[in-house]
Amino acid sequence: MIKTKVFDKINKPDNSEKAEIINFLSVHLQEFGDPKKDIQKAIDYSVEEFTSFGGFTMIIMDDNVIVGATVINQTGMGGYIPENILVYIATHKDYRGKGLGKSLMQKAIDYSNGDIALHVEANNPAIHLYKKLGFSNPYLEMRLKK
Repeated sequence: MIKTKVFDKINKPDNSEKAEIINFLSVHLQEFGDPKKDIQKAIDYSVEEFTSFGGFTMIIMDDNVIVGATVINQTGMGGYIPENILVYIATHKDYRGKGLGKSLMQKAIDYSNGDIALHVEANNPAIHLYKKLGFSNPYLEMRLKK
């Protein structure tokens, strides 16, 4: 049975749940992922484990096994910078192509307050899903790494 669970500053994941989400994202983000320590940082930010604007981490489970997860951090901004940034979203490789990613993304959009920004690599097939859900690419992002 598929069910959705949301973690935030009120309903924080315990250490076991957090480790399970980190491991899930680490595996299922594949080449678009980050080191586990960075994934943990984003989750900790979302549930305000330290001083932050918060956000939420949402998982979809099938018979108590994570099959989808997303992490959305609030930016503390609004207007000129969207209120939220989608940091991670992934579905289990065995569940892809069944609409689970779209469902998870729509639930995250509905749950969020305000606009959402995301960064997606040009070769990521998820870009088509984001466009279908109404995301657009009006800007070219440039970064200076120091």
